[in-house]
This record gives sequence, C-alpha cells and structure tokens, in this order.
Amino acid sequence: MNPPALKPLLITGGGRGIGRATAIMAGAQGWAVGVNYVGDAASAEGTVEAIRSAGGKAMAIRGDVAVEADVIAVFEAVQSAFGPLQGLVVNAGIVAPPSKLADMELARLKRMFDVNVLGAYLCAREGARAMARDRGGQGGSIVLVSSGAARLGSPFEFVDYAGSKGAVDTLTLGLAKELACDGVRVNAVRPGPIRTDIHASGGQPDRAERIGATTPMGRPGEAEEVAEAITWLLSDAASYVTAALLDVTGGR
Repeated sequence: MNPPALKPLLITGGGRGIGRATAIMAGAQGWAVGVNYVGDAASAEGTVEAIRSAGGKAMAIRGDVAVEADVIAVFEAVQSAFGPLQGLVVNAGIVAPPSKLADMELARLKRMFDVNVLGAYLCAREGARAMARDRGGQGGSIVLVSSGAARLGSPFEFVDYAGSKGAVDTLTLGLAKELACDGVRVNAVRPGPIRTDIHASGGQPDRAERIGATTPMGRPGEAEEVAEAITWLLSDAASYVTAALLDVTGGR
C-alpha cells in the first residue's frame, strides 16, 4: 500500500524563528512544505534540510512578499512541486527600531506596510485563489501570524508595526467569512514576546527576555510554542475554527 500523499503547505518567512519552527513541525505532521524566504538562503535551506532529515518533504523558494510578481511565482513553484495547495501560513514580516511615530520617516512607514500589510494581503489573496472550492481548489486552511501588539498599540516602540498587525487581524476576520462556504478556514495567531531573532533586527536583542519577565507567566515564549498553535489551526482538529484570533502571549 502506498503511503498517503503529503499535503502541500506554503510558509512565508519560513527560514527562521516562528516560520522555521512551524515548517519543521508541519513537516513532521504530514505536510510537504514550501519554505519561502527573501534574503537568507542559508537559513531557508537549513530549514529544508531539517525537514528532509526527519523524513519529510520540503523546498526553499525565494520571493519578496511585497512584490506581486514574486508572490505569484512562489505560489506557482510550490504547487508545481507538491500539487494543489491545502495550507498557507502568512508569517513573513518585519519590525524596526523603537521610535515614536512623530520621529518615523516615510521610508520606514512604507516598508513596514508594504511587507506586513500589502504582503499579507497578496499572500492571502493567492491562497484564496488556490484553495477556494468555487475556483477549483481543494479547500484548506490559512493561518496569518499577527501579534499581541495589534491590541496593545506598542507606544514609544513601534506603533507602525502594531498598526500593520491590526490590519492582519481585520484581514483574518473578513477573509474567513468570505471563504467559509468554499472550504477554507482562516485564522490568526497573535504571539507575544517570543524568543526569536526578530528582536535583534529591531535593535532590541534582549526584548523577549525583558518583556517576557513582565507577563503573567513570567517568561518569554518559544517559537515552538507558537508553532504548536499554528499547526493545530492548520489541522483537521480545528475543523470548526475560523475567524479566530488566538493569543499566544503568556497572558500578556
């Protein structure tokens, strides 16, 4: 008897942090994983190798989520390799150094919203086109990675980032209702202070430890703890869950 076919899954920003942890976990749960990246090919290939070494199936796919042509090409590549998409994790995102809004320059704001908002919408759009049954898809699950910042506002640090994640929350709620009758569930996870490299890219390598200590649980979270929530939302175990915003914040 042939083993069951692996379910095709695309994870944007899958080379590091939450994306990497999710890719490895999903690979072990029966997904064929497309690991999207924009600049760090070595990290993406390392994620792919970790999945393959565990007996899974994966490929790295370069593409900037803020560029429509790149997004379309990434979706075409993963489906050409693995078949019709059944899962999508919209994870790629950026943060910037702490600043008050009054001191932020246009270039920072444009890049923040191009990647975190436009990129999320473009990827969600392509996921809807690929998976919705009224368009010939097989149905599936979309999980967007938002942030606890969406409801906290992140004053004095990055209200631009918080606002971009607020848009992701709204996208989740609206798209879930659009796709509910077409076999596609849409949910979001909202991580809190998670121990990943994104904090260093925003100039605060100690942020997860510092903020994590102030949470009710008294510690930062791990990328694998967010991956557990994402892979559950992807799975059939969450078959009646859509339009949910799931906080993974240690109670913050």
